[in-house]
Amino acid sequence: VQLQASGGGLVQAGDSLTLSCARSGRTFVNWHMGWFRQAPGKEREFVGAVSWNGDSLYYADSVKGRFTISRDNAKNTVYLHMNSLKSEDTAVYYCAAGTSYPRLVKGESAYWGQGTQVTVSS
Repeated sequence: VQLQASGGGLVQAGDSLTLSCARSGRTFVNWHMGWFRQAPGKEREFVGAVSWNGDSLYYADSVKGRFTISRDNAKNTVYLHMNSLKSEDTAVYYCAAGTSYPRLVKGESAYWGQGTQVTVSS
């Protein structure tokens, strides 16, 4: 499975931005998808996850109410819609795929994308 994240950039505080993660490779497995981020000097942290069929969504408290995840299985793509961005959201954002939802949420994912930089200026 290959994951390609895109959509990052430089925005101002309060702006919105949508990241995309396109999945290629094995498509016959039902993949759960997640987003993580890593700020400079900090450990990677969980942002949110969506189950393979979209029925389950789970977000970190730090982004709840501001970020939403959606997926388009026909396009093998998952999205991270980020609203009301804050300077503390500045990080490299990674998408991840896994077949175990609990393990994915823990960051124990089988596959990771290359990351896309999001910089929020205050």
